[in-house]
Amino acid sequence: MKKKRKKKSTAVKLLEYSIVYLIITIAGAVPLRGMKVVGSVLGDMLFFISSKRRNIAIDNLSKAFGNEKNDKEIKKIARESCGAFFLTFLEIIKFRHLFSSPDRINTLRQKTKEVDELFKKAREIHDQSGGCIFVTPHIGNWEVLPHVSAFVGIPLAIVARPLDNEYLEKLVYADRTSSGQILIPKKNALFTLQKTLRSGTSIGILPDQSTMKGIVIDFFGRPATTTPVPAILAINYKRPIVVVACCRKKDVDQYGGFVSDPIWPGEYVSEKAEIFRITQEMNRQMEKVIRSYPEQYLWMHNRWKTYKGKKAVLSDRT
Repeated sequence: MKKKRKKKSTAVKLLEYSIVYLIITIAGAVPLRGMKVVGSVLGDMLFFISSKRRNIAIDNLSKAFGNEKNDKEIKKIARESCGAFFLTFLEIIKFRHLFSSPDRINTLRQKTKEVDELFKKAREIHDQSGGCIFVTPHIGNWEVLPHVSAFVGIPLAIVARPLDNEYLEKLVYADRTSSGQILIPKKNALFTLQKTLRSGTSIGILPDQSTMKGIVIDFFGRPATTTPVPAILAINYKRPIVVVACCRKKDVDQYGGFVSDPIWPGEYVSEKAEIFRITQEMNRQMEKVIRSYPEQYLWMHNRWKTYKGKKAVLSDRT
């Protein structure tokens, strides 16, 4: 029987809030280049101290790249991935200050020149389809994408897991809503997502984590449970899925982008088979961008986790 997670006391929540608030204040005064150093140090600490996360990352990379990379290269990427994980959240904190300044638009344009150009393509797809389903893997800085979307004029609703600390919730998500973004709680989100698409607003989802409610789809040559929600929405509302990503450029204080061609639902005999086809293509496009920036992907997550006694939501066998 699954144990219920113990609720945090008010004192613990306030302590967490105070620590995060202090980090946010300090981060506001530290230049981005300094945050890269901090992220790298924290990443090294995680890599060397947490054998569990280190082993998961190395195992995932070894199986994903097979004979393409040697052990030394695999370990280097795993270590850099840990640093990228911390850098992402330090950047998110820093962006609270950068993107709230009067010069916000110029700052955004300077940092995301390439992403800005690519998202004009995303805007065209959004306009032509009357709203679409943007998906992004946990790579680079996925929190930059909603800001770019707002900048180029794409109305966007984002699926996010609510924090278990209401004080932190207001602190962390305040800037998201102030920029015009709509946040949809992840739990039981399907109805709201349907309503959102019908209104002509695009939605944003991070669909690359293992889930009990997923279907088994190939990802880097291995079966991985993947949410079928993007494909189901695409089929039901005749909207395309577009894989997007925002990754750091090497040796430059800017971001590069990735916007796939739209993945449209087609004519089908079996809806189940179409769900599998669309989800497989979505995974293939995410895999493409991850291969380009492997050191920025969240390899320490147990992406290929299996669940005992799990019954498939759908089977690809007809």
